[in-house]
Amino acid sequence: MHVSAKVDYAVRILVEIARAQPDSVKADIIATAQAIPPKILESAAAELRRAGLVTSRRGPDGGYRLARPAADISIADVIRGVEGPLASVRGQRPEDVTYSGAAEPLQRVWIALRVNIRAVLEQVSIADIAWDKLPDFVTLLTADPDAWARRPIPDGA
Repeated sequence: MHVSAKVDYAVRILVEIARAQPDSVKADIIATAQAIPPKILESAAAELRRAGLVTSRRGPDGGYRLARPAADISIADVIRGVEGPLASVRGQRPEDVTYSGAAEPLQRVWIALRVNIRAVLEQVSIADIAWDKLPDFVTLLTADPDAWARRPIPDGA
């Protein structure tokens, strides 16, 4: 799975806002805290507003706030809000892709991949990250040294 810069920025923005709650937080504070260029932050924040994850207010008392509690915003919600479905195959949802012949079982592989992505991303909230209280299964998964090992890239890739 490829995590785009847009998703990474969006999650980091939400984490900074969560830490400031119940107060709103200004864009320049978020940009400085997370080393996000201001123009990129504005663009990502606009996507988060359209996705219904943040609200904003202009003026001296303005800034960004979460649209709902941090514990109710999963990483999956963020990805879906700024990029669309968690898993797609050639731009289609895995259940809409069909194969024939020897490749027919491949659809089930893509479905299984989506199930596993959901198993992590739907269970980790912005609050979990903001307050460093990741679910136990994340600690368990990342405790395995093999989780940190890089795999070689096939020749010609």
